[in-house]
Amino acid sequence: MTGEVGSEAAVSVPVTFDGLFGWLHPAAGTRGVVLCGAYGFEQMAAHRPWRSLAEGLAAAGCPTLRFDYPGEGNSADLDEARVAGCVAAVRGAIAYLRATTGVAEIVVVGLRLGATFAALAGEGEAVDRLVLLAPVTTGRAYLREMRLRAQTIGRLPDGSAPAQDPDSLTVGGFRMEAAFLTDLADLNLARLARAPARHALLLAPETKALAAHLGALGCDVATGAFPGLAALVADPIFSDVPTADFARVIGFATDGIAAARPRPGGIAIDGRRNELTGPGWAEAPVRFGLGLIGIRCRPDRAESAAPTILFVSTGMSVHSGWGRQTTDLARRLAAEGIASVRFDLRGIGDSDERPDGRKPLFAADGFADVTAAVDLIAGAGGPILLVGGCSGAYAAFHALCRDRRIDGALLLNLYCFDWDPDQDLDQVIRQTFGSASTYAALLKRGATWRRLIRGEIRIAAIASVLARRGIEAGIRRLRRALRPGPLGGSPARRVAALRRRGAEIRLLYSAGDPGLAAVRRHLGRSPGPADRRVGAPVTVVPGVDHNFGSREAQARVAEALQDLLRAVRRAHATRTVAAKAAAPGSGLTLAGRT
Repeated sequence: MTGEVGSEAAVSVPVTFDGLFGWLHPAAGTRGVVLCGAYGFEQMAAHRPWRSLAEGLAAAGCPTLRFDYPGEGNSADLDEARVAGCVAAVRGAIAYLRATTGVAEIVVVGLRLGATFAALAGEGEAVDRLVLLAPVTTGRAYLREMRLRAQTIGRLPDGSAPAQDPDSLTVGGFRMEAAFLTDLADLNLARLARAPARHALLLAPETKALAAHLGALGCDVATGAFPGLAALVADPIFSDVPTADFARVIGFATDGIAAARPRPGGIAIDGRRNELTGPGWAEAPVRFGLGLIGIRCRPDRAESAAPTILFVSTGMSVHSGWGRQTTDLARRLAAEGIASVRFDLRGIGDSDERPDGRKPLFAADGFADVTAAVDLIAGAGGPILLVGGCSGAYAAFHALCRDRRIDGALLLNLYCFDWDPDQDLDQVIRQTFGSASTYAALLKRGATWRRLIRGEIRIAAIASVLARRGIEAGIRRLRRALRPGPLGGSPARRVAALRRRGAEIRLLYSAGDPGLAAVRRHLGRSPGPADRRVGAPVTVVPGVDHNFGSREAQARVAEALQDLLRAVRRAHATRTVAAKAAAPGSGLTLAGRT
């Protein structure tokens, strides 16, 4: 099925309420579950496992609702994020689940900061069961942790930490402003005055103090460790389902419920009422291809020949993007009259699993998902553009080479033009910022030299690693030489073919990114041959991370996209005039033609 997602399109149903976007996983039981995810970067990492938990709860008979907080994911924008707004969103989700499914009992499950929101919301709600997964017990401790994580997530290619504004905190591209930071600093679950539920399950590295406080409030508390926490919230690429922990959550949520019986008429969900609107834009979820999910963002007023942009998911990040920047960019473009679709490749976010069960990064068939998205919008009439970063740029490049309907692409930090199947994907990802250039850059820093002199850095180990990588790279080059070449020939030949076809390409890199080596190897240096081959300068931006996570970096992305849009519009207008002139009986004469 292709088009707007309705209640018949999938087991889970996209819903909107109070300006929030969410997914309802229907079930026949009378005990419902509201999932309150973590916040910002941690929830981006946990997105797909969190969906797995929702599916497990629904399979056990509990209608389950997961949702995006205000200003997060696909929910409506906010002028200013506040903790009170997040707590109100939890209460709104509880009310929506009750009204929509008719459940008699409510279970609220919260992760990290979402667990804190859930506990605060439970003080004023009739919550039967509460699950707190590594809750933030004090906001000050959480802020200390996030400031530390901000120094390690999204590091620049030279190994340095991204700069921070003094009045905000950005973690993995997610920016928390001063007012939200003030709210967080005041959080303390020891101040709970009422039991947030009759029964609670607390899984965390340290449970004693909070469990005692909840017990004193009259809550029956079970506790345990949470060994799967680190793998759940650390990184979207390596995030994993904590199977044993989630099994305990499902067991607690379903404890004592009667066998579910189908309700007459089922759950009344209007799948058509899942659109969100804002200044200049309207959005609705779409399902297309082989289990692909995306968000179509339409402008209030669109020209018939206006371009449509496809945002291809980057890495394992959900379609809202690193730091929610894809959602923000899509809505700004809609205000300018440009439609877009942001979507998850199979194996990412809300789309189905790949048939082979593998990660989709640099998959040989990843372009097929992009082609399916092109099929979805091909009737719009205007040019079609692709935007993708790293592995998303890889899928976009291969789709651009294969599909003549695509007019151009903005490729951010394209790691390679052709993936070497002899390379181990996880190893390459872990070594992306551990390259020889990274070590060289570190050695230029005085502090690093002093550590070398004191013997705190094992230079022999570094040399050994670099030598081993060099040998392995040589073996791979030999194997590539013996392997049949890619479809369309070398990267230079494919780029030349795209230029002859009239397609526009823009390459944008962060300074020092490992992908620049592929550009030099296949297209030449920039400035120089690479620029001439591409037809535009290969833009290298200093001081930004691999994901272009800062506001300044995103401004450069927007500039590059506007440049691409102008070039594609010019080319499209030229082709349209030429086609009209060539039409029989047009009365127009092409230059050089009699």
